[in-house]
Formats: sequence, C-alpha cells, structure tokens
Amino acid sequence: MPEVAEKWRFRVAALLLLPLLLLEVAKSSRWGSERRYTPDWQSLDSRPLPVWFDEAKFGVFVHWGVYSVPAWGSEWFWWHWQGEGLPQYRRFMNENYPPGFSYPEFGPQFTARFFQPEKWADLFMASGAKYVVFTTKHHEGFTNWPSPVSWNWNSKDVGPHRDLVGELGAAVRSRNLRYGLYHSLLEWFHPLYQLDKKNGFKTQNFVNVKTSPELYHLVNSYKPDIIWSDGEWESPDTYWNATGFLSWLYNDSPIKAKVVVNDRWGRNTSCHHGGFYNCQDKFRPQSLLDHKWEMCTSIDKNSWGYRRDMIMADILSESEIIWELVQTVSLGGNYLLNIAPTKDGLIDPIFQERLLSVGRWMNVNGEAIYSSKPWRVQFEKNASVWYTSQELAVYAIFLRWPENGILNIVSPVTTPNTKISMLGIQGDLKWVERQDEGLLISLPLLLPSALPMGSAWTIKLIGVE
Repeated sequence: MPEVAEKWRFRVAALLLLPLLLLEVAKSSRWGSERRYTPDWQSLDSRPLPVWFDEAKFGVFVHWGVYSVPAWGSEWFWWHWQGEGLPQYRRFMNENYPPGFSYPEFGPQFTARFFQPEKWADLFMASGAKYVVFTTKHHEGFTNWPSPVSWNWNSKDVGPHRDLVGELGAAVRSRNLRYGLYHSLLEWFHPLYQLDKKNGFKTQNFVNVKTSPELYHLVNSYKPDIIWSDGEWESPDTYWNATGFLSWLYNDSPIKAKVVVNDRWGRNTSCHHGGFYNCQDKFRPQSLLDHKWEMCTSIDKNSWGYRRDMIMADILSESEIIWELVQTVSLGGNYLLNIAPTKDGLIDPIFQERLLSVGRWMNVNGEAIYSSKPWRVQFEKNASVWYTSQELAVYAIFLRWPENGILNIVSPVTTPNTKISMLGIQGDLKWVERQDEGLLISLPLLLPSALPMGSAWTIKLIGVE
C-alpha cells in the first residue's frame, strides 16, 4: 500500500507540473521561431513589410530646413551656389547679401517663430493623410533635432532653439497618424565626408562619427514608423554600413515590429533592396509592380523646399494631384505629397488649399483608396478609368465626366448579383451590359454643384468578376 500511495503522489505532482512544462515549451517555441535577419540583402529583403504601410496609401512629406531662409531656386541652394557655382545663384547672393556672406549665417534666420505643430497636425489630418514624413536633416547637414554629433548646426543650438522633430512627432501621433523621418546620409560640405570622398569611400570617418550615431539616436529617441533614407547615390551601401544598421533595426531596435524603410541605402540599392521602393523622385511605373512602392512628389513642381520665386504655373492643380493619387494606388503604390513651410514655420495658403482638397476628395472616395488592393485590371485602355478593389467590391474611378452622362467600361463582368452605385450619391445606378460595348452605366443627372466632387468620381461595383 505505501508503494501505491507513492505512485499516486508522483502522478499528481506530474499533473500539477504539466501546465508549467507546456508553458515553457510554448515560450521556447515562440522565442525560437522569432525571425532574426542577418546583415545581407537576401535576408533583409525577405522581411515582410508591416501591413499598416500598404493600408495607409497617402502621406504628407515636409521639407524644412535652413534652405527655407534664402527660399530661392530649390532646397539644393547651397550646392548650386557654392558646390556647382551656378551663375544665377551667385548673382542672387551678390544682389541680396553682403560680400563674404556664408551659408551658415542663414542658420540664425531659420527661426520657426510661427511654427505651431498642433495646427500643422490638424492640417495633415484634414488632408486625409495617414502618415507624415518630416525632414530631420537634408544634404546641408542642419538637423531639426538636438543631434549630439551636430554641434552648433542643429535646431536646438541655432535658429528655432527647439526640437522640431520631437514637437511635430508628438502632435502628429496624438492624432493617430504615423510618423516617419527623412534622413540624408551624406552632407555636401562636411569635412569628414569630403575626406572619405577624396579617399574613394575606402575610409568611413564620416559614417562612424556622424551618420551612424545620428541614425541610432533618431531611432532610440523618436521611434519613427518610417525611416526615409536619402543622399545615398555617391557611394555603395557598404560605405554606409547599411545592412548592419538595418539588421539591428529589424532585430533589436525598439521599433523592430512596425518600422518601414525605403530603398535609398547606397548607389546600388535603389529599386532593388529595402522595404518599399522609391526608385527615383516622382517615380511612376506604367504597370503593376511585384514589390510595394511609393511615389513621392511635390506640390511645387520645381522644388521640395519653400521658395519665394514660386508662381502658380509651378503648382500642381487639384485635378493633377487626385489623378496621380488614383493612378498610384491602382498600381499598388503609396502617394507621398510634399509641402514646404517658410523659415518662420508657416504653410503657404496654396499648400493648405491643395491638402484640404485631397481631404475633401478622400472624405467621399476614401473607401476606394485606404486598405484597397489592385484589381485584376488596373485601368481601361483609354486610361480615363482606374480600378481598385476591396473584399467583394471593385471600384472604378473615372477622371473625366462623360458628356453624354453614360460611363462605358469593358473590364468588369457582371453576374446576377451585380449592384452598381456611386460613392457620395445614395441609391443604385441603372446599367446595361452589351456584348459589343461592355458595361454602360447611367450617371446621376445632377447639376455640377450637386456632384460629390469636381475632379474624379468613383463607381462601386458589387458582384462582378
């Protein structure tokens, strides 16, 4: 009998320990299955893109820095003036500034006196954007945050005496928008960069002292949702230690689960490696890509930074912006639209108006944009109708209102369950399908003022193939 009792005690103890053992096994399995990325492109490129980025579709880009002080030509002012020595830039300086004036003397004039991050964030939210990308540092090297390795050439020491990156990030995130940080790898006139360049980029003085510390500091301090890299084109990714940084970012950083990066990590990486592809400024493919991409463009066609010599002919119209957005999303891309504040921190009314016009359009048509997927056909042959899809719905976005009030599309195939409506208009629309002509949809007979929008309109099709 004592032996039987002992056996039962052993069995009871084992049963009590079993849940703990199973828990440890589960933990071990979970930890063991967590993917680690090695510092090579084959491994890094295999990382799935966080879903939020594809769902967001539309973001606002903000270029702001010391180049906003001369506010002439473009944000490449310093390089055009003293790097290339272009005559028009030299003439501008001779006519407007005293002899011997140096570019760093613009720094104290970058005051951001009227910068109100809460108002900026309200505008971005009203635009319908789901993320914001802000310049932390452009090629001039001035940092919009108190970089520990940019002494006396940052927004805390010079000019605004504020942490612009931190202030805008807090305002943007309080409105549930994602916050991305643009960062230039190179700095045109930094002595260590010029030394490495002279050495054929076989030395890494600038990377070790400046670029790498700043990237790690930005990640740990502000925990961005996007790192939008730029300034990569003069040297290979190995010079920038790009794969080493990205493996840390994906494996061990505080943002490893959510962060998204672009493809500008070396002169050999654009459109080949990274998270999403930019390929080049204002990149717009003609067909569906097999990799997530983003089109970045600017409301001012001729500059990313603010410039005083901007005229209306240089400004994208509301229709041009909406058309680019629609076509980009139809082909599987995101649309990043740039604005440029003044040195004082004001956003020009024309930039505000354009952003608000996108927001009004999104309020009606956002169902066809946010979280959508490319359909089996991206556009009709005449390129005036573009398609997106979402679960059981197909959206046909047409860019021109037909004169006869009949929209003719040939790609959707109807079924007995087909229903057709227009976003912003109540009720179903009448339609007929003809073998030789395709689908003929009778649009609402409304005065232009009663139409939901004036730039592009969306037909919603349920039950089509």
